[in-house]
Amino acid sequence: MSTAPAQPKVSRGGSLPLVWIVPLIALAVGGWMIYREFRHRGPEISIEFADGSGIEPRKTMLVYRGVAVGTVVGVELQQNLQGVIAQVRLEKNAAALARQGAQFWIVHPEIGFTGVSGLETLFTGARINVRPGHGPAAAHFRGLDRAPALEQVEEGRAFVLQADRLGSLSPGAPVFYREVRVGVVETSQLDTNATGVLIRIRIKTPYVNLVRTNTRFWNAGGVSFKMNLLGAELKSTSLESLFTGGIAFATPDSGRELAPVAPDGTLFTLHAEMDKDWLKWAPRITIAPPDEAPEPTTPGGPLAPLVNKGAPR
Repeated sequence: MSTAPAQPKVSRGGSLPLVWIVPLIALAVGGWMIYREFRHRGPEISIEFADGSGIEPRKTMLVYRGVAVGTVVGVELQQNLQGVIAQVRLEKNAAALARQGAQFWIVHPEIGFTGVSGLETLFTGARINVRPGHGPAAAHFRGLDRAPALEQVEEGRAFVLQADRLGSLSPGAPVFYREVRVGVVETSQLDTNATGVLIRIRIKTPYVNLVRTNTRFWNAGGVSFKMNLLGAELKSTSLESLFTGGIAFATPDSGRELAPVAPDGTLFTLHAEMDKDWLKWAPRITIAPPDEAPEPTTPGGPLAPLVNKGAPR
């Protein structure tokens, strides 16, 4: 006696074909990325540059304090063909950078005796650096042709030197005392009557007592070569100052009481050459340890308000 074959069981419950799993996952991931993009998206700003060499959309980053805070999303020529406009999308947490007074500049690799900067851009491409402003919110800026002068810091004490010409001095050039680097050149500009140059230097906090009202400053950059009947004389303060320029100073040692410490902003004359007698000065001046140094002075803005013409020149 034969038995009837068993009937197959048919499941009527709905099921998702396997072929749809991958597209759905891709859709979910795409949706999350879009949500994340809008969540972290900040304002878009435009920056004018005279030259856009190295700027690439979707690759060039806007960097502040070593952190990427924005991305170039587009670059185009100005209508008058005199420059380029870079469109930059900021991160949401960097929106405060879009304020009037902000400074933007393109960073390219530079190698010099003041240091190496932007070397990583040889591999990553150019980047845009920013120094924040403090004005109201803004969306359009004019970029700088080069990096701005060193940012003023509330440390040490600033002095202004007056010279006939700038020579090889540039921001970052060293300031020496007895061939020890104790300060730095911050910035420079023409005098108000255009008859000379004003150079602002900053002496580090532990060394501010070295600068007295009768201190003498001279240009120590480059090489001085003199020849006379007694032979030839070659002078150079250091290899660094040979290429970048430099300033040296000395304070008189008269055996009497030292002159008062020069206040912030005192104006001195920057002599083109040193006097041999200045190198013989060796006053005993206590160098204040960092924890006992005078309170930092607040630097001013332009050079002119820093000038204190009470000191001898």
